[in-house]
Amino acid sequence: MTYYLIIGLELDEEGFDNMSKKVLIISSSLRSNSNSDKMAEEAFRGAKVAGHDASLLSLKNKDLRFCKGCLACQKTRQCVILDDMDRMIEQVKEADVLIFVSPIYYNGMSGQLKTFLDRCNPLYVQDYKFREVYLLTTSAEEGEDVYQRAASGINGWVKCFKEAKFKGVFNGGGVNAPGEIKSQADILKRAYAIGHNI
Repeated sequence: MTYYLIIGLELDEEGFDNMSKKVLIISSSLRSNSNSDKMAEEAFRGAKVAGHDASLLSLKNKDLRFCKGCLACQKTRQCVILDDMDRMIEQVKEADVLIFVSPIYYNGMSGQLKTFLDRCNPLYVQDYKFREVYLLTTSAEEGEDVYQRAASGINGWVKCFKEAKFKGVFNGGGVNAPGEIKSQADILKRAYAIGHNI
């Protein structure tokens, strides 16, 4: 049996139980034919094969504006900015499991993902369902130091939601050119296993 270690969490190819979960996979790359998009697709495929109610949300071509920091949402439970985030935040709220997928830029998460996380402010005062949060990343460089800042950013976001736990990060390193990950079968196999074993 093959095991994949994700910050202390062992995932096996057969999974832990048969309980179906609502899984939302959020891909934040804006590049066409991106490596992180392919990783997200594999995690999505794994989750669907396992019988989970999985959805794949791409931030590509979305009208997603910066948080203004007005905090009006803490009273109204809604953002004052009228863009695509209003619909997307409902998907986050109703999911049991969140899988964020991001390319690594300058050793950090994509700007689009950071903006998305900032715009989740209205959830602080609502009943959210997500309990497990994962991060999948792709990068040209390899090594633990490459994705640590991105993982720290996700972990910091998760800590604001007391019912949720950051379950781990997997980085597919050594891929740079668009679509290059397609030749990295091991990376894609691991992404599939993560989705399958949620």
